[in-house]
Amino acid sequence: MSIQELLEGCKKGDRRAQRTFYERYHHKLMGVCLRYARSTADAEDIFHEGFVKIFKNISTLKVPEALEGWMCRIMINHAINHYKASAKMMAHVNVQDVHVEDDTYNKIIDSLNDSALTELIQLLPEGYRLVFNLYVVDGHTHPEIAEMLGITVGTSKSQLHAAKQLLQKRLLEMGVTKYEKAI
Repeated sequence: MSIQELLEGCKKGDRRAQRTFYERYHHKLMGVCLRYARSTADAEDIFHEGFVKIFKNISTLKVPEALEGWMCRIMINHAINHYKASAKMMAHVNVQDVHVEDDTYNKIIDSLNDSALTELIQLLPEGYRLVFNLYVVDGHTHPEIAEMLGITVGTSKSQLHAAKQLLQKRLLEMGVTKYEKAI
């Protein structure tokens, strides 16, 4: 079934098309949710609730070529809303006290596979995890992140710095001390 056929079927409420659609995009969208969630159980909740939103709003999608980006955006927004609903405050670090020593964390991160990195990211405190994903993985700017999360740009920067430092510390504890880039 083509994407266009799936979309038309989903818009009409065709259960077969919806099931095929779900199965086709489950893995990719669950990966997005896992990056933002604290646990697999939270990711599953975000995923299922997000998929309901996708099916409810699928008729608003005008450009089928934008489908995957549109769905990822829904999942990310739902994960952010899930985070906000938990009403947990992010730890605040004074941005003036933040200084970047070197780019060791980039080298360590590059040497990991996706599932190991996802597991490490899930262990980050919620605020760190959200900012890290939005900035490093999804490519948002600090002003965009600040607006999305209702925080200051300085807080976004300090959360990112703290996330990188914590990831680096955990990687070092795991024995990841050398950088070897695959060719």
